[in-house]
Amino acid sequence: MTSLHSNPLFTRLADAERILVAGAGGGFDIYSGLPLALSLLHQGKQVYLANLSFSALEGLPIDDWVAPDLVAITPDSALHQSYFPERTLAQWLRRHGYPFTVYAFPQTGVRPLRAAYQALIELHCVDAVVLVDGGTDILMRGDEAGLGTPEEDLASVAALAALDGVPTRLVVSVGFGVDAYHGVNHTQVLENIAALERDGAYLGAFSLSRATREGALYLDAVTHAQHNTPEHPSIVNGSIAAAVRGSFGDVRFTERTRGSELFVNPLMSLYFAFDLPGLAARCLYLDRIEDTQLMRQVHSRIAEFRESIVTRPPRRFPH
Repeated sequence: MTSLHSNPLFTRLADAERILVAGAGGGFDIYSGLPLALSLLHQGKQVYLANLSFSALEGLPIDDWVAPDLVAITPDSALHQSYFPERTLAQWLRRHGYPFTVYAFPQTGVRPLRAAYQALIELHCVDAVVLVDGGTDILMRGDEAGLGTPEEDLASVAALAALDGVPTRLVVSVGFGVDAYHGVNHTQVLENIAALERDGAYLGAFSLSRATREGALYLDAVTHAQHNTPEHPSIVNGSIAAAVRGSFGDVRFTERTRGSELFVNPLMSLYFAFDLPGLAARCLYLDRIEDTQLMRQVHSRIAEFRESIVTRPPRRFPH
């Protein structure tokens, strides 16, 4: 039990020396974990960054591959590719004087992803993993009205859930509300968080503030990413950054959101933290994706599960 003035997430990480911060859902998810990674670096921890990648990794030189399905990305990787969030982050890290290798996993099923995580954990003797989701669909257990885009997120959860040799495994979700576009009912998100609290798996929430060093650096990193990926900027991190700046409502920061109405608000800047094994235990279909080799198998297994159940009806906020 911690004191009120202590943060349970960082308390769980206090004794860890070598921490892996990983993006769960691909794309720019690793940016959602950047403030946490920077805070841990500023505390003197060894921090490693990784991301389940949507980039074209197959053509990278063989020497860049650390293990099967695990590649080390640097600021100079595949400069011909315009969309490469891991490289863009590596470039920003180098510019600011931080360690700049970002590891990337291609989209695979649970078994090869787990093997890649294991290889990375053994390479750096990692003693804690923080899995980060930009959004809340990682908190869906499977019987909700809508799941958002859970395939990559839950493949990552399943991959890490079986790695019992890592003493501390945590999940962090930031960007409350952004998954409404993909059909997530956020009253059900809150219902799930309440259930995780009853299970002892919820570690509380805290806000990312631009008044902190890490918050200011995060805003700079998001701006840098938007400038360097103008054709496909991150809507999730753009929304979170707008919320951190104090914007509200239908905020425009990219043409990608044209034709839809955003609801940027202060809840998007909250980090919700959880024990990963506790979160995994509540997922109703995790056993069905356990033996998958390909991401399309993960997708089909979740679809088959959804066809076999009666989903919980969506609920409106009463306030």
